[in-house]
Amino acid sequence: MQNEHQIFGIRAIIEAINAGKEIDKVFIQKEAQGELMQDLLKTLKRNNVNFSYVPIEKLNKLTKNNNHQGAVATIAPISFVSLETLIEGVLEQKQNPLFLILDQLSDARNFGAIIRTAECSGVDGIIIQKQGSAPVNGDTVKTSAGAVFNIPICKVDHIKDAVFYLQGSGIKTVAATEKTENHLYDIDFKQGVAIIMGSEDKGVNPSVLKIVDEKAKLPMYGTISSLNVSVACGAFLYEVVRQRL
Repeated sequence: MQNEHQIFGIRAIIEAINAGKEIDKVFIQKEAQGELMQDLLKTLKRNNVNFSYVPIEKLNKLTKNNNHQGAVATIAPISFVSLETLIEGVLEQKQNPLFLILDQLSDARNFGAIIRTAECSGVDGIIIQKQGSAPVNGDTVKTSAGAVFNIPICKVDHIKDAVFYLQGSGIKTVAATEKTENHLYDIDFKQGVAIIMGSEDKGVNPSVLKIVDEKAKLPMYGTISSLNVSVACGAFLYEVVRQRL
């Protein structure tokens, strides 16, 4: 079965994936067993569909106790673009594009808030990882104030591959991280650039930090010494806007 944003039931999800439906994420009941469940897992892995294991209470809440058979899929309200299509399409139109890479950002509301700021600050495309990223769901759409429909979003298997591809296309990559002495305001953002923001708890993956062109941090004066990722992202994006005005 399905409603506007969900599909529940193992066989229904398998059929939807095989039919090419744009599935954003699948929630699977912890310790779920059975031959059909194994078929679903094989289908998810074969098609690179993002999934996670959750308690049955989460599935009951998602479906209001419908017969979910241990699996619920969320349908993306948008279509995703490929990395090559995104970058080549933007580079044909402008010389100094602005891309945003979100490395394992997992909160849908933070994601929505970032999309809203990205759209307002002229970001040409957002790149996320297929596994472990926040779903594009109702919360994302709501907190983005509809901006999710106005900005291309691309899913990649690995953030590192996206970084290499951008660098090969002449785009400078800048990671937001506390693990540097460079301040945000020391970086030149006038050329084509991709800003990489990390997850809420771990920041940018160390393997990604090793390959970026530059690292930058925001100066901090309080005792907490960390900002919400969507607020930090806004500060980075508007420094790009300031420099390009």
